Amino acid sequence: MTRRRAKLAVWKFASCDGCQLTLLDCEDELLALAETVNIAFFLEASSETVKGPYDLSLVEGSIATHHDAERIQEIRRASRILVTIGACATAGGVQALRNFRDAGELSRMVYARPEYLDALSTSTPIAAHVPVDFELHGCPIDKRQLLETIAALVSGRPPPVPNVPVCVECKSHRNVCVLVAHGTPCLGPVTRSGCGALCPAFHRGCYGCFGPVTGARTATLEPVLLKLGTAPRDIERLYSTFTVGEPAFREAAERAGKKG
Repeated sequence: MTRRRAKLAVWKFASCDGCQLTLLDCEDELLALAETVNIAFFLEASSETVKGPYDLSLVEGSIATHHDAERIQEIRRASRILVTIGACATAGGVQALRNFRDAGELSRMVYARPEYLDALSTSTPIAAHVPVDFELHGCPIDKRQLLETIAALVSGRPPPVPNVPVCVECKSHRNVCVLVAHGTPCLGPVTRSGCGALCPAFHRGCYGCFGPVTGARTATLEPVLLKLGTAPRDIERLYSTFTVGEPAFREAAERAGKKG
């Protein structure tokens, strides 16, 4: 008896499309994936769509408009499993910087006719609006983690995605610690792994695009960064990027900002 393929849908909200492109970049792996799932809705790849309900929905982007807030409710109702992918969907994205400013003032600075906008004053993660079954972090997400997650979920098992600091990946790849050896500011000790320690591998400090690891001790890292000569203002900027909406990173940025 032929096994029914799971129906997969991919949805976009406020984002740059980078995480959807990660799925498209799978190329050869997509052929194997197509044998397991039926890609029923993915406008980035095809205009042909199949109506729900869907076994698995991947959601990219943050909720930034009133229409977004309504549409995510419909998607949740149509999805058996809902997975958020990327920093925008899991933390509000770099656009969440507006959460800490006057959104109206920012709109007037950028747009000639801001009254035409139908935007919320905040950019929030999907989990702030509907229940989420699993989160894939990163800006963008890691292709390997994405494929492993899809395969696991359609097979009915937990995704094998670890929650350890980037430092663990650096050790496993035998990278020289840029923080200790070169005095380069690095958020690896407090950032969730998943990128393969890409930046440290090229002698650059981690800038936290996978967000804070569970139990991130940012207050412990701060004096280390200060001792290296990193100005409080620069520490604030380190944390105020793709995952600034994550409480651990936002609190670290605010703490450094008060000192700068």
